[in-house]
Amino acid sequence: MASFADQSLVPHPARAGARRRALINKALAGAWKNGRLSKPKLEPGSLVATAREISQLDDFGAEMGWRIRLEQLCRALHDTASLNPLGITLAYGQIISALLHRLRANALWMRYPQILSLRIPPPILIIGQMRSGSTRMQRLLACDPAFAHTRFFESWNPIPAKPHSFPDERILKSWIALQVAHFLNPEFKAIHPASACLADEEIGFHNYSFYGSALEAQWRIPAFARHCENAGNEDVYREFKQLLQTILWLRGSAPEKSWVLKVPQFSQDLGALLSVFPRAKVIILDRDPADVVGSSASLVYNQMLLQSGAADRAWIGREWLRKSLLRQRIMDGFRQQAGSSCIVIDYRTMQDDWRTGMKAVYGFFGLPLTGKVQRRMTDFIGRSSRLALHRHRYDLTDYGLTATQIREAFA
Repeated sequence: MASFADQSLVPHPARAGARRRALINKALAGAWKNGRLSKPKLEPGSLVATAREISQLDDFGAEMGWRIRLEQLCRALHDTASLNPLGITLAYGQIISALLHRLRANALWMRYPQILSLRIPPPILIIGQMRSGSTRMQRLLACDPAFAHTRFFESWNPIPAKPHSFPDERILKSWIALQVAHFLNPEFKAIHPASACLADEEIGFHNYSFYGSALEAQWRIPAFARHCENAGNEDVYREFKQLLQTILWLRGSAPEKSWVLKVPQFSQDLGALLSVFPRAKVIILDRDPADVVGSSASLVYNQMLLQSGAADRAWIGREWLRKSLLRQRIMDGFRQQAGSSCIVIDYRTMQDDWRTGMKAVYGFFGLPLTGKVQRRMTDFIGRSSRLALHRHRYDLTDYGLTATQIREAFA
């Protein structure tokens, strides 16, 4: 194995991923052209019909706004996303998966209506911009068995085809999805490490509702983004709670632990989120806006480049500066009203002195941070801090931005 001193001998993951994607795009385009494969149709009616055919289920249950968002999404994918063959295939797969989960969820709730009566104790909400340190906070709290957390396979595959089957096919599906993602996009492993059975954010719940930055970070779909920003989104978080209730039921767990919930989209949706979880404890992560916008833009470019040959870094810089400003205004307004009912933790504290940060959080909870939990957290930090050959790097100027420009916009 190459040492850290001879990194030049190691193929850079960006180049390896680009070669793989080029081959796949060429193969897909050729197969569609000569009829060996049918080109996926990103049309709402066709997608709904396909999901019903695959599942042999018909009833999607309450509308809850998802059909309108699906129509908006499909229109935007056609109009502005400039998807390559791989992008078309991945978009089709994600939408079909979400529709299948909706059909299975409704069937499950019809059979076991008690699921939607399960009590969810007041959760812990981690609120922060993308790239603000919220993942580290979530995973440190997940080290404490006194709290509940969502695992990657539950976020992206919340509803199994066969409840309580063994082994749980959701774990295998999620493991395969991660292997495919790392094969196609090796750089993303450095940006957001994930494992099928470990703690992860609930961003997959938003895919279920055809909503938010889970989709916006992959594709250039500004009309869809504006729709999500301007339409009421309380239904999204009612569905979010229903998925938590279902996961709790599938686990067979007693509803006694506070659930640690974290999705960067929360920072944009605080009103709707707190209407569904009004007694939640709120942790806000704060980071230099230049770092937030730069790192977010780099992540989004990494995702869009996978699925489009027209990923525009200057547009991404403008869009995610706008998006980050919107979210900051919402968080600042909440902080002014919340006072001592929330705690704010700085990104640098979580990076340089995480123990001090976690002691402050536990003090806010009114709970002791035990030595056993601290040792678990220390083990996690040790594992996550091991040096990687390639780290997430970016240059603000690539996105048409400067640190001064961003900080002045946030001032």
